Amino acid sequence: MKKGIHPDYHPITVVLTNGERIETRSVYGRPGEEINVYIDPTCHHAWTGEKQVIVDNGRVSKFNKKYKNFAS
Repeated sequence: MKKGIHPDYHPITVVLTNGERIETRSVYGRPGEEINVYIDPTCHHAWTGEKQVIVDNGRVSKFNKKYKNFAS
């Protein structure tokens, strides 16, 4: 690697929603900084296998009503 052209790669701490702390290295922020994540493998349906609930506040049904004849 060429010197002086790459961002600083330093240790940071990632804090998951359950309080677990993971030490890693990143170019984010400053050395020793913490990142709090709100979507992680302990709670997100993509990893847990739980069914995702989609809330329809009228937009989906309005779209389906408007474009139902174009599906043919």
